[in-house]
Amino acid sequence: MQKTYRTIKADGISEIEIKKSRFICALKRVDTEAAAKAFIDAKKKEHWKANHNCSAFVIGADNQLQRSNDDGEPSGTAGMPMLEVLKKKELQNVAAVVSRYFGGIKLGTGGLIRAYGQAVSHTIGEIGLVIGKLQQAVTITISYPLLGKLQSFLENGAYTIKETIYTECIQLICLVDEIEVPMFSAAVVELLNGQVTLENGPTSYYEQPIIE
Repeated sequence: MQKTYRTIKADGISEIEIKKSRFICALKRVDTEAAAKAFIDAKKKEHWKANHNCSAFVIGADNQLQRSNDDGEPSGTAGMPMLEVLKKKELQNVAAVVSRYFGGIKLGTGGLIRAYGQAVSHTIGEIGLVIGKLQQAVTITISYPLLGKLQSFLENGAYTIKETIYTECIQLICLVDEIEVPMFSAAVVELLNGQVTLENGPTSYYEQPIIE
């Protein structure tokens, strides 16, 4: 199981205009080839008046599955530059469709390559990216007087506190990178002189925004 992945924050659409041609880019998170193809088909139906509905998608760890389609544009000028943007951003499980409404001015081979790549890059910038990390939930149970000390430790270590539960004692559910759990637990026990109970919970992917 991979430790991390990068993908778009959410599905989204944006539009740019280049020499009177409209380039409408739609991005969607997909996890199978069938889902990617269904998304592409849906966009083709939605933009049936467009001159071209070019597409690209990457699926799987290390992008084992990659596809692109120029949909009538000169070979290599649309789908491939779109795919290259997805790969350069190291994205996983993302499909892109760029619908072009021709504005009457030809862009040339180089212009098309730049335009389709720019359409995808612009939409990625509008939506934002996230990194998914394989993390384990660790429940820390302490008495109230130890809260300040523990909170300071967690904030300085940039650990995520998923939930804090106040009863006769305090429980903090923290998210820790799976590989760091033994080291993290030992550090907490030492910090609080053993006056703590730790319990490891489920492991799953948690997503955090990427600031670029």
